[in-house]
Amino acid sequence: MNPHTATAPFSCTYTPNLPELLTKLNCSIVISTFQAGKIVMLSPQDENTLFQLVRDFNKPMGVAFKEDWMAVATESEVILLKDSPELAKTFPHAPNTYDHFYFPRSTYYTGNVDIHDLHFGKNGELWAVNTSFSALCTIGNDYSFSVNWTPPFISSISSGDRCHLNGLAMKDGEPEYVSALGTGDTPQSWRENITKGGAIIHIPSKEVVATGLAMPHTPRLYDGKLYCLLSAAQELVCIDVETGKYDVVAHIPGFVRGMDRIGDYLCIATSKLRKNSSTFRHLQIADAADKATITMLHLPTASIVSRLEYQMSVDEIYDVQLLPDALRPNLFNTTSGMHNQVLHLPKATFWAMPSQQKPPQRKVVQKQVEVVT
Repeated sequence: MNPHTATAPFSCTYTPNLPELLTKLNCSIVISTFQAGKIVMLSPQDENTLFQLVRDFNKPMGVAFKEDWMAVATESEVILLKDSPELAKTFPHAPNTYDHFYFPRSTYYTGNVDIHDLHFGKNGELWAVNTSFSALCTIGNDYSFSVNWTPPFISSISSGDRCHLNGLAMKDGEPEYVSALGTGDTPQSWRENITKGGAIIHIPSKEVVATGLAMPHTPRLYDGKLYCLLSAAQELVCIDVETGKYDVVAHIPGFVRGMDRIGDYLCIATSKLRKNSSTFRHLQIADAADKATITMLHLPTASIVSRLEYQMSVDEIYDVQLLPDALRPNLFNTTSGMHNQVLHLPKATFWAMPSQQKPPQRKVVQKQVEVVT
Protein backbone atom coordinates (compact mmCIF):
# COMPACT_ATOMS: atom_id res chain seq x y z
CA MET A 1 0.00 0.00 0.00
CA ASN A 2 1.28 3.46 -0.92
CA PRO A 3 1.60 5.47 2.33
CA HIS A 4 0.69 8.65 0.43
CA THR A 5 -2.57 7.19 -0.88
CA ALA A 6 -5.71 7.79 1.17
CA THR A 7 -7.07 4.61 2.68
CA ALA A 8 -10.46 3.64 1.29
CA PRO A 9 -13.36 2.86 3.66
CA PHE A 10 -13.33 -0.68 5.01
CA SER A 11 -9.88 -1.37 3.57
CA CYS A 12 -8.26 -4.47 5.00
CA THR A 13 -5.28 -6.68 4.36
CA TYR A 14 -5.08 -10.43 4.79
CA THR A 15 -2.71 -13.34 4.53
CA PRO A 16 -2.72 -14.94 1.06
CA ASN A 17 -4.11 -18.27 2.26
CA LEU A 18 -7.34 -16.87 3.77
CA PRO A 19 -9.45 -17.00 0.56
CA GLU A 20 -8.19 -20.52 -0.13
CA LEU A 21 -9.04 -21.63 3.41
CA LEU A 22 -12.58 -20.21 3.25
CA THR A 23 -13.04 -21.90 -0.13
CA LYS A 24 -11.85 -25.20 1.34
CA LEU A 25 -14.19 -24.81 4.31
CA ASN A 26 -17.01 -23.70 1.97
CA CYS A 27 -17.97 -20.79 4.20
CA SER A 28 -18.08 -17.03 4.58
CA ILE A 29 -17.33 -14.83 7.60
CA VAL A 30 -20.04 -12.56 9.02
CA ILE A 31 -19.10 -9.89 11.55
CA SER A 32 -21.00 -7.21 13.44
CA THR A 33 -19.36 -3.89 14.25
CA PHE A 34 -21.52 -1.70 16.47
CA GLN A 35 -18.94 1.09 16.31
CA ALA A 36 -19.24 1.37 12.52
CA GLY A 37 -22.93 0.40 12.46
CA LYS A 38 -22.41 -2.43 9.97
CA ILE A 39 -22.86 -6.11 9.26
CA VAL A 40 -19.95 -7.25 7.08
CA MET A 41 -19.82 -10.41 4.97
CA LEU A 42 -16.39 -11.62 3.84
CA SER A 43 -16.37 -14.27 1.11
CA PRO A 44 -13.78 -15.87 -1.15
CA GLN A 45 -14.14 -14.47 -4.65
CA ASP A 46 -11.64 -17.11 -5.72
CA GLU A 47 -8.74 -18.86 -4.02
CA ASN A 48 -6.67 -15.65 -4.07
CA THR A 49 -9.15 -12.84 -3.50
CA LEU A 50 -11.72 -11.85 -0.90
CA PHE A 51 -15.02 -10.10 -1.59
CA GLN A 52 -16.47 -7.78 1.04
CA LEU A 53 -20.10 -6.73 1.40
CA VAL A 54 -21.12 -4.11 3.98
CA ARG A 55 -24.64 -3.26 5.12
CA ASP A 56 -25.92 -0.58 7.50
CA PHE A 57 -27.52 -1.65 10.77
CA ASN A 58 -28.04 0.49 13.87
CA LYS A 59 -25.30 -0.57 16.32
CA PRO A 60 -25.46 -4.32 15.58
CA MET A 61 -24.24 -6.69 18.29
CA GLY A 62 -25.21 -10.38 18.49
CA VAL A 63 -25.80 -12.29 15.25
CA ALA A 64 -27.39 -15.74 15.03
CA PHE A 65 -28.06 -18.24 12.24
CA LYS A 66 -30.30 -21.31 12.20
CA GLU A 67 -31.19 -23.13 8.98
CA ASP A 68 -32.49 -20.38 6.65
CA TRP A 69 -32.94 -17.75 9.36
CA MET A 70 -30.64 -14.95 10.50
CA ALA A 71 -31.17 -12.67 13.52
CA VAL A 72 -29.40 -9.41 14.31
CA ALA A 73 -29.59 -7.57 17.64
CA THR A 74 -29.38 -3.80 17.13
CA GLU A 75 -29.57 -0.84 19.51
CA SER A 76 -33.28 -1.26 20.25
CA GLU A 77 -34.51 -4.03 17.95
CA VAL A 78 -33.97 -7.65 16.98
CA ILE A 79 -34.35 -8.08 13.22
CA LEU A 80 -35.20 -11.45 11.69
CA LEU A 81 -34.02 -12.13 8.13
CA LYS A 82 -34.83 -15.12 5.91
CA ASP A 83 -32.60 -16.70 3.28
CA SER A 84 -33.76 -17.44 -0.25
CA PRO A 85 -31.27 -19.08 -2.66
CA GLU A 86 -33.90 -18.63 -5.38
CA LEU A 87 -33.92 -14.86 -4.93
CA ALA A 88 -30.12 -14.91 -4.88
CA LYS A 89 -29.98 -16.50 -8.33
CA THR A 90 -32.37 -13.98 -9.86
CA PHE A 91 -31.13 -10.78 -8.18
CA PRO A 92 -31.73 -8.21 -10.95
CA HIS A 93 -28.54 -6.22 -10.35
CA ALA A 94 -26.25 -9.27 -10.41
CA PRO A 95 -28.00 -12.49 -11.56
CA ASN A 96 -26.29 -15.81 -10.84
CA THR A 97 -23.76 -14.07 -8.57
CA TYR A 98 -24.93 -14.88 -5.03
CA ASP A 99 -25.73 -18.25 -3.49
CA HIS A 100 -27.71 -16.96 -0.48
CA PHE A 101 -29.82 -13.86 0.02
CA TYR A 102 -31.05 -12.76 3.45
CA PHE A 103 -33.88 -10.22 3.56
CA PRO A 104 -35.88 -8.76 6.50
CA ARG A 105 -39.04 -10.61 7.49
CA SER A 106 -39.90 -9.16 10.92
CA THR A 107 -38.64 -6.81 13.62
CA TYR A 108 -39.01 -7.13 17.39
CA TYR A 109 -38.89 -3.85 19.29
CA THR A 110 -36.99 -4.64 22.47
CA GLY A 111 -36.11 -1.15 23.63
CA ASN A 112 -32.55 -0.06 24.31
CA VAL A 113 -31.48 -2.87 26.67
CA ASP A 114 -27.97 -3.50 25.29
CA ILE A 115 -28.48 -7.03 23.95
CA HIS A 116 -25.16 -8.84 23.52
CA ASP A 117 -25.08 -12.53 22.51
CA LEU A 118 -28.03 -13.84 20.52
CA HIS A 119 -28.84 -17.50 19.75
CA PHE A 120 -31.64 -19.55 18.25
CA GLY A 121 -32.96 -22.27 20.54
CA LYS A 122 -33.83 -25.82 19.53
CA ASN A 123 -37.44 -24.85 18.75
CA GLY A 124 -36.52 -21.69 16.87
CA GLU A 125 -36.99 -19.36 19.84
CA LEU A 126 -34.57 -16.44 20.24
CA TRP A 127 -32.39 -16.33 23.36
CA ALA A 128 -30.77 -12.99 24.14
CA VAL A 129 -28.32 -11.81 26.76
CA ASN A 130 -29.97 -8.67 28.13
CA THR A 131 -26.98 -6.82 29.55
CA SER A 132 -28.88 -3.84 30.89
CA PHE A 133 -31.20 -6.07 32.96
CA SER A 134 -28.46 -8.61 33.90
CA ALA A 135 -30.73 -11.35 32.58
CA LEU A 136 -31.16 -14.07 29.99
CA CYS A 137 -34.29 -13.43 27.95
CA THR A 138 -36.38 -14.69 25.08
CA ILE A 139 -37.60 -12.37 22.36
CA GLY A 140 -41.12 -12.71 20.99
CA ASN A 141 -44.36 -11.05 19.91
CA ASP A 142 -46.02 -10.33 23.24
CA TYR A 143 -43.46 -8.27 25.15
CA SER A 144 -40.30 -6.24 24.71
CA PHE A 145 -38.57 -9.30 26.21
CA SER A 146 -39.33 -12.07 28.68
CA VAL A 147 -36.88 -12.70 31.50
CA ASN A 148 -36.16 -16.43 31.79
CA TRP A 149 -33.12 -16.51 34.04
CA THR A 150 -30.92 -14.30 36.20
CA PRO A 151 -27.56 -15.05 37.91
CA PRO A 152 -27.78 -16.11 41.56
CA PHE A 153 -26.26 -12.85 42.79
CA ILE A 154 -28.82 -10.63 41.02
CA SER A 155 -31.63 -9.79 43.43
CA SER A 156 -34.21 -8.11 41.20
CA ILE A 157 -35.24 -7.57 37.59
CA SER A 158 -34.28 -4.01 36.78
CA SER A 159 -31.93 -2.09 34.53
CA GLY A 160 -28.49 -0.88 35.59
CA ASP A 161 -26.01 -3.31 34.04
CA ARG A 162 -24.93 -4.68 37.41
CA CYS A 163 -22.65 -7.53 36.28
CA HIS A 164 -22.25 -6.89 32.54
CA LEU A 165 -23.71 -10.22 31.53
CA ASN A 166 -22.53 -10.64 27.93
CA GLY A 167 -21.90 -14.14 26.53
CA LEU A 168 -24.03 -17.27 26.14
CA ALA A 169 -23.00 -20.85 25.39
CA MET A 170 -25.70 -23.19 24.07
CA LYS A 171 -25.88 -26.98 24.45
CA ASP A 172 -28.22 -28.97 22.21
CA GLY A 173 -30.26 -25.85 21.58
CA GLU A 174 -30.60 -24.93 25.26
CA PRO A 175 -28.76 -22.22 27.26
CA GLU A 176 -25.95 -23.79 29.32
CA TYR A 177 -23.37 -21.18 30.42
CA VAL A 178 -23.14 -17.38 30.56
CA SER A 179 -20.21 -15.05 31.04
CA ALA A 180 -20.19 -11.84 33.09
CA LEU A 181 -17.56 -9.22 33.90
CA GLY A 182 -18.53 -9.14 37.56
CA THR A 183 -20.70 -10.66 40.26
CA GLY A 184 -22.06 -7.52 41.89
CA ASP A 185 -25.68 -6.49 42.47
CA THR A 186 -25.48 -2.71 42.18
CA PRO A 187 -25.52 -0.66 38.98
CA GLN A 188 -22.19 -0.74 37.09
CA SER A 189 -20.50 -2.60 39.98
CA TRP A 190 -18.58 -4.78 37.46
CA ARG A 191 -16.33 -1.80 36.74
CA GLU A 192 -14.79 -2.00 40.23
CA ASN A 193 -12.61 -5.01 39.37
CA ILE A 194 -12.74 -5.01 35.61
CA THR A 195 -9.67 -7.14 34.87
CA LYS A 196 -10.10 -9.79 37.58
CA GLY A 197 -13.78 -9.94 38.43
CA GLY A 198 -15.14 -12.00 35.53
CA ALA A 199 -17.16 -15.18 36.02
CA ILE A 200 -18.77 -18.11 34.21
CA ILE A 201 -22.14 -19.30 35.52
CA HIS A 202 -23.84 -22.64 34.80
CA ILE A 203 -27.41 -21.78 33.86
CA PRO A 204 -29.37 -24.91 34.97
CA SER A 205 -27.77 -25.07 38.42
CA LYS A 206 -27.02 -21.32 38.84
CA GLU A 207 -23.57 -22.38 40.05
CA VAL A 208 -20.67 -19.98 39.51
CA VAL A 209 -18.14 -22.40 38.02
CA ALA A 210 -15.21 -20.00 37.42
CA THR A 211 -14.22 -16.64 38.89
CA GLY A 212 -11.34 -14.19 38.76
CA LEU A 213 -11.40 -14.08 34.95
CA ALA A 214 -9.97 -11.25 32.85
CA MET A 215 -13.06 -9.86 31.08
CA PRO A 216 -14.56 -13.13 29.76
CA HIS A 217 -16.52 -12.99 26.50
CA THR A 218 -17.96 -15.47 24.00
CA PRO A 219 -18.25 -18.75 25.97
CA ARG A 220 -18.75 -21.66 23.58
CA LEU A 221 -19.11 -25.43 23.97
CA TYR A 222 -17.07 -27.39 21.43
CA ASP A 223 -16.83 -31.19 21.68
CA GLY A 224 -18.12 -31.05 25.23
CA LYS A 225 -15.44 -28.59 26.36
CA LEU A 226 -16.09 -25.03 27.48
CA TYR A 227 -13.98 -22.44 25.67
CA CYS A 228 -13.95 -18.74 26.38
CA LEU A 229 -12.12 -15.58 25.33
CA LEU A 230 -10.40 -13.60 28.08
CA SER A 231 -10.42 -10.18 26.49
CA ALA A 232 -8.11 -8.41 28.96
CA ALA A 233 -5.54 -11.21 28.76
CA GLN A 234 -5.54 -11.73 24.96
CA GLU A 235 -6.26 -15.44 25.48
CA LEU A 236 -8.41 -18.27 24.23
CA VAL A 237 -8.89 -20.61 27.19
CA CYS A 238 -10.52 -23.96 27.94
CA ILE A 239 -12.24 -23.99 31.34
CA ASP A 240 -12.55 -27.01 33.62
CA VAL A 241 -16.07 -26.49 35.00
CA GLU A 242 -15.41 -28.89 37.88
CA THR A 243 -12.42 -26.99 39.30
CA GLY A 244 -12.86 -23.50 37.83
CA LYS A 245 -9.32 -23.58 36.49
CA TYR A 246 -8.44 -23.11 32.85
CA ASP A 247 -5.75 -23.90 30.32
CA VAL A 248 -4.57 -21.30 27.85
CA VAL A 249 -5.16 -22.70 24.37
CA ALA A 250 -3.72 -19.79 22.38
CA HIS A 251 -2.53 -16.22 22.72
CA ILE A 252 -4.37 -13.94 20.27
CA PRO A 253 -2.88 -10.41 20.21
CA GLY A 254 -5.55 -7.79 20.86
CA PHE A 255 -8.88 -7.42 22.67
CA VAL A 256 -10.46 -10.79 21.81
CA ARG A 257 -14.24 -10.91 21.51
CA GLY A 258 -16.37 -12.88 19.04
CA MET A 259 -15.72 -16.50 18.02
CA ASP A 260 -17.21 -19.27 15.92
CA ARG A 261 -16.17 -22.72 14.74
CA ILE A 262 -16.38 -24.75 11.56
CA GLY A 263 -14.67 -28.14 11.39
CA ASP A 264 -11.26 -27.93 13.04
CA TYR A 265 -11.05 -24.14 12.74
CA LEU A 266 -11.99 -21.28 15.03
CA CYS A 267 -12.60 -17.79 13.73
CA ILE A 268 -11.72 -15.22 16.43
CA ALA A 269 -12.14 -11.44 16.28
CA THR A 270 -10.16 -8.73 18.04
CA SER A 271 -11.04 -5.08 18.49
CA LYS A 272 -9.16 -1.82 18.67
CA LEU A 273 -9.62 -0.29 22.10
CA ARG A 274 -10.85 3.26 22.53
CA LYS A 275 -8.05 5.19 24.21
CA ASN A 276 -10.51 7.74 25.64
CA SER A 277 -12.76 5.08 27.17
CA SER A 278 -12.92 4.92 30.96
CA THR A 279 -13.52 1.17 30.60
CA PHE A 280 -10.54 0.34 28.38
CA ARG A 281 -7.86 3.00 28.70
CA HIS A 282 -6.28 1.56 31.86
CA LEU A 283 -6.02 -2.01 30.55
CA GLN A 284 -2.46 -3.26 30.17
CA ILE A 285 -3.26 -4.46 26.64
CA ALA A 286 -4.57 -1.04 25.50
CA ASP A 287 -1.49 -0.23 23.42
CA ALA A 288 -1.35 -3.71 21.87
CA ALA A 289 -5.04 -3.70 20.97
CA ASP A 290 -4.64 -1.23 18.11
CA LYS A 291 -6.35 -3.08 15.23
CA ALA A 292 -9.60 -4.86 14.48
CA THR A 293 -8.68 -8.29 13.14
CA ILE A 294 -10.02 -11.70 12.22
CA THR A 295 -7.86 -14.72 13.09
CA MET A 296 -8.35 -18.27 11.83
CA LEU A 297 -6.98 -20.79 14.32
CA HIS A 298 -6.53 -24.54 13.80
CA LEU A 299 -7.94 -25.87 17.07
CA PRO A 300 -6.25 -29.34 17.20
CA THR A 301 -2.80 -27.72 16.99
CA ALA A 302 -3.73 -24.33 18.50
CA SER A 303 -1.89 -22.67 15.62
CA ILE A 304 -2.82 -19.44 13.84
CA VAL A 305 -3.16 -20.20 10.14
CA SER A 306 -4.44 -16.94 8.62
CA ARG A 307 -5.37 -13.40 9.56
CA LEU A 308 -7.23 -10.35 8.31
CA GLU A 309 -6.59 -6.82 9.55
CA TYR A 310 -8.74 -3.73 9.03
CA GLN A 311 -6.93 -0.55 8.05
CA MET A 312 -9.99 1.71 8.01
CA SER A 313 -13.58 2.06 9.27
CA VAL A 314 -13.77 -1.03 11.52
CA ASP A 315 -12.36 -0.61 15.03
CA GLU A 316 -14.62 -2.66 17.28
CA ILE A 317 -16.07 -6.05 16.40
CA TYR A 318 -18.65 -7.70 18.63
CA ASP A 319 -19.76 -10.92 16.99
CA VAL A 320 -18.34 -13.20 14.33
CA GLN A 321 -20.14 -16.10 12.65
CA LEU A 322 -18.99 -18.62 10.06
CA LEU A 323 -21.76 -19.16 7.54
CA PRO A 324 -21.48 -22.72 6.18
CA ASP A 325 -22.20 -23.71 2.58
CA ALA A 326 -22.06 -20.04 1.57
CA LEU A 327 -19.36 -18.74 -0.76
CA ARG A 328 -21.17 -15.56 -1.83
CA PRO A 329 -24.01 -14.51 0.50
CA ASN A 330 -25.87 -11.21 0.33
CA LEU A 331 -28.35 -9.44 2.59
CA PHE A 332 -30.62 -6.40 2.73
CA ASN A 333 -31.20 -4.17 5.72
CA THR A 334 -34.44 -2.39 6.63
CA THR A 335 -33.27 1.15 5.85
CA SER A 336 -32.27 1.30 2.16
CA GLY A 337 -35.68 0.36 0.78
CA MET A 338 -34.28 -2.46 -1.33
CA HIS A 339 -36.06 -5.07 0.79
CA ASN A 340 -39.38 -3.74 -0.51
CA GLN A 341 -38.56 -5.29 -3.88
CA VAL A 342 -38.57 -8.79 -2.38
CA LEU A 343 -41.73 -10.86 -2.80
CA HIS A 344 -41.36 -14.23 -1.12
CA LEU A 345 -44.31 -16.60 -1.45
CA PRO A 346 -44.70 -20.19 -0.22
CA LYS A 347 -44.01 -21.62 -3.68
CA ALA A 348 -42.59 -18.70 -5.66
CA THR A 349 -40.28 -15.68 -5.43
CA PHE A 350 -40.32 -12.39 -7.33
CA TRP A 351 -38.32 -9.19 -7.58
CA ALA A 352 -40.81 -6.33 -7.77
CA MET A 353 -39.09 -3.53 -9.69
CA PRO A 354 -40.86 -0.12 -9.70
CA SER A 355 -42.29 0.59 -13.16
CA GLN A 356 -40.28 3.06 -15.25
CA GLN A 357 -38.13 3.97 -12.27
CA LYS A 358 -34.52 3.39 -11.55
CA PRO A 359 -33.98 1.05 -8.61
CA PRO A 360 -32.95 2.83 -5.39
CA GLN A 361 -29.25 3.14 -4.73
CA ARG A 362 -27.86 0.43 -2.50
CA LYS A 363 -25.76 1.52 0.42
CA VAL A 364 -23.14 -1.15 0.09
CA VAL A 365 -19.39 -1.41 -0.01
CA GLN A 366 -18.19 -4.30 -2.13
CA LYS A 367 -14.60 -4.32 -3.22
CA GLN A 368 -11.54 -6.44 -3.46
CA VAL A 369 -9.16 -6.05 -0.57
CA GLU A 370 -5.41 -6.00 -0.56
CA VAL A 371 -3.31 -9.07 0.14
CA VAL A 372 -0.38 -8.79 2.53
CA THR A 373 2.25 -11.47 2.90
